[in-house]
Amino acid sequence: MCSKRVAVDARHRMLGRLASILAKELLNCQKVLVVRCEEICMWGGLVSQKMNLMRFLRKRMNTEPSHGLIQFPAPLTSSGVPFVG
Repeated sequence: MCSKRVAVDARHRMLGRLASILAKELLNCQKVLVVRCEEICMWGGLVSQKMNLMRFLRKRMNTEPSHGLIQFPAPLTSSGVPFVG
């Protein structure tokens, strides 16, 4: 039961709905492979998406800004956010 592998095509899928599909598969102990992550659709305008990303990348530590919590941009940053927690 736990050895089944599932490949999910992320092309033209909404980010939140894709997250729910992946969460359901992961709760069933499936190994999940997501292909074509670059073509995930996100709701909202480009300006609001860019503002959210810039807000995320701007986080720093108050006491010593050069240490800790420096966010580096990665290609899959936006798809990783719904799966935290």
